Amino acid sequence: MKIWVNGALHPSESAQVSVLDHGMTVGDGIFETVKAVHGRPFALTRHLDRLTRSARGLGLPDPDLDEVRRACTAVLDADPVPLGRLRITYTGGISPLGSDRGDAGPTLVVAVGETTRRPDTTAAVTVPWTRNERGALTGLKTTSYAENVVALARARQQGASEALFANTVGQLCEGTGSNVFVVLDGELHTPPVASGCLAGITRALTVEWTGAHETDLPLDALERAEEIFLTSTLRDVQAVHRVDDRQLPTAPGPVTAKAMRVFDERSGADLDP
Repeated sequence: MKIWVNGALHPSESAQVSVLDHGMTVGDGIFETVKAVHGRPFALTRHLDRLTRSARGLGLPDPDLDEVRRACTAVLDADPVPLGRLRITYTGGISPLGSDRGDAGPTLVVAVGETTRRPDTTAAVTVPWTRNERGALTGLKTTSYAENVVALARARQQGASEALFANTVGQLCEGTGSNVFVVLDGELHTPPVASGCLAGITRALTVEWTGAHETDLPLDALERAEEIFLTSTLRDVQAVHRVDDRQLPTAPGPVTAKAMRVFDERSGADLDP
């Protein structure tokens, strides 16, 4: 495996980032995970647009998107896996210990790892912690992911692959690395970005391609929903067959199955929609 670090490819065993990098010491960084199919990235333009938005939200310099594209091409050419997780990480760079950012300039790392297609259905759990829809990092895809690590560990302990959060006012928000959709009275809904959820790339495409409604939903919508599914870069559209102790035995239901089919067809026809 070859990894791009600050302008050049390096073998994985010798690729290095300083222990004083602000992304490591205080989580001062952003990232994107991009699906790669046979060495070609999916929806890269949308991911790079969000990378720039996240950088501006965190007060980082705009990333050089031409360099990021060169880096993506280089690592994928070096390791064109059938299905890959292409990870773009952009941090505050070498800085003093503490929260103040240094002036050495940002760090860019791009790597790819092979992955496998997700199962068509999965289980999820709700967790007692909340997303802060008014926080300084709300809507930014930052490397400050420890909260998600803790929540996902809770999900794994309960035989699930995802943990679902409410926000501070009790509305359904998102998963640790996914957006959530529910079917209520035959209509497809997903929480709006104002709920505090990340503006997921797969979420946006699913809304565009299915006509889903962006709706403020209480957390207990999960108890009433006829169907539930998750979206993310590597899940695409994935049905949920259990939330906590509630079983949805017909998953994927008809609305979810249609969304899965539409997403497969549309994404297969255009790699950069």
